[in-house]
Amino acid sequence: MKRVTGIGGIMFKAKDAPALQAWYKRHLGIDVQAWGGTAFSWADEDGKPTGGTTVWSIHSDASDQFAPGKAAFMVNYRVHDLHALVAALKAEGCNVLDKIDDSEYGKFAWVIDPEGNKVELWEPPEGQ
Repeated sequence: MKRVTGIGGIMFKAKDAPALQAWYKRHLGIDVQAWGGTAFSWADEDGKPTGGTTVWSIHSDASDQFAPGKAAFMVNYRVHDLHALVAALKAEGCNVLDKIDDSEYGKFAWVIDPEGNKVELWEPPEGQ
């Protein structure tokens, strides 16, 4: 069974999220959108789009999106078959959170690693 197939996103917290978002936009040219981040489109060596994206976003340090993890970051990993992977992780004794979200953006589940970091697993919708 395929497990992780790539990185779907990197999210982190900031004491002053709007100021840090503005810094990244001004100094590094990242097209930070109103929702606090951007989606980088994937391309091959020739610059042709390959149908994937990696999300990058900054959240307020007051956000509970990373709970119960204690880290100021969360990595989102692309997976091939979320339900099968969640079942395998549970069978292996991993700390998998009970909730699975299914939305227009795909399927999401979360696991807590041995260091207490919340890890997001994402199965993109068909065609992404």
